[in-house]
Amino acid sequence: MARGNQRDKAREKTQKEQAAQKKKNTQSGTEFKRTQEQQAAIMRQKQAEALAKKEAASGSGGK
Repeated sequence: MARGNQRDKAREKTQKEQAAQKKKNTQSGTEFKRTQEQQAAIMRQKQAEALAKKEAASGSGGK
């Protein structure tokens, strides 16, 4: 048990460093904005497809 505390402290330190690395933004402002716009366009397309599928299912499944 003598090394247990040292091991726990090292684990905490490593987890803290890894969490800090995940938070870092590696993109510049224009790159980030472009990526954000691309992701938004993809989501809008998916939403439109889902809405069309939902309307087709409710329209054909009437009586």
